[in-house]
Parts: sequence; C-alpha cells; structure tokens
Amino acid sequence: MRFKDRTQAGQLLAKELAAYADRPDIVVLGLPRGGVPVAFEIAKTLNAPLDIFVVRKLGVPDQRELAMGAIASGGVRVLNEDIVRSLHITEAEIDQVATKEQHELERREHLYRGDRPFPKLQDRTVILVDDGLATGATMRAAFTALQKYNPAKTVVAVPVSAVETRDEFAAKVDEIICGLTPSPFYSVGLWYDDFPQTTDEEVRLLLDRAANKQWLMANC
Repeated sequence: MRFKDRTQAGQLLAKELAAYADRPDIVVLGLPRGGVPVAFEIAKTLNAPLDIFVVRKLGVPDQRELAMGAIASGGVRVLNEDIVRSLHITEAEIDQVATKEQHELERREHLYRGDRPFPKLQDRTVILVDDGLATGATMRAAFTALQKYNPAKTVVAVPVSAVETRDEFAAKVDEIICGLTPSPFYSVGLWYDDFPQTTDEEVRLLLDRAANKQWLMANC
C-alpha cells in the first residue's frame, strides 16, 4: 500500500484516532513542515485544535550533524548530557548554538502562527503528528521537549514508519498510531505517490484555516 498524498494519509490516520474525537482535552500538533498537512486532516476529523510544534536541533560545534540537544516551541531546551560531558562542551558553546537556532525557531513560529499564542499543553492529551518516521530524530526531540509541558498523555501519530523506529516509540510514548511499517523501509517519501516539499505558505494557510474552522477550504 502507498498513500496518494499527505492529505489522504491524514484522513486514513484520523480513522485510527476516532476515539479522541470531540474531546475538549485534545490538541493536535504537527511537526513542520511535512507533518502539518497530515495533522490538519486529523484535527478536522477529530474536531480538535491544530497547532505546530517547532523543533530545532542543537548541533555539536564543528560536528553539526551530531545533536547535543534541541530547542522547541514555547522556550523549551533539552540537552543530551552524555554528549555534552563526553565532548567537554561548555555552557558558552551551548548558548552560542542555542541562540542561533532560537532565532530561526522564532522566525518560523512567527511566520506560521503569527500573533496566535502558544497553546496550553499541561494536563491535555497531545497528538504529535509527522508525515513519517525514518530515524525518528525530529520526533524524538519533539517528544522529549513536549514532556516539559507536563501533558496528561502523548500520542505519536504517523502514516508510515520504519519498524525499529515504531518499536522504539512504542516503548517510550503513551500510544503510537502508525498506518504502515513496511520492510524494507528505505525512505518516507517512497510510500507516497505524491510527496512534494511542503511550503511555508501551505503551513501558514492550513493553520489559518484550522484556527477559523474553515475545513472545507482545505484543498482549495
């Protein structure tokens, strides 16, 4: 099975989340950018508020692909203390990287959310959505950062995932909903017929429509 596009993937995934429909404690958070079209369809079906959870990796100085931590929406910062200690990374070096990434995070949040406030997450059931999990690095950072807000329950929802990544999250989160776990996996995009890069403008428009409950305009 392959998904036609992110819209269809979100519609199918929403059926698996039907138990969460029309509940006042639910909030759906899409991981920009590709997770937002999927999350939009879930929020529409569940009649739940939609927002974004922006995550920026904190790369080790001179080894940017190696994450020493992450920052996320709402001013959260988490660190991998083992990496920080083993590489003798100073607080000043962490602050320098975090400041740069914070500027980019704020730019994206302002672009996507505008003046809308960050949603209340404490004691709520949060459904974290992306368009798929390969290594799961972004979702892992998002989940870790999200726990700082003390949600009542965290649900990870993705249309497709590598088996080993799905199993990792199944042991970590309260619930994981995953449509497909093909093996061999190769890449997320392989399991979609149409998988263009989601644009900043598309993210912004979907959030605007969700905020105004303009569901019928979603595919205009």
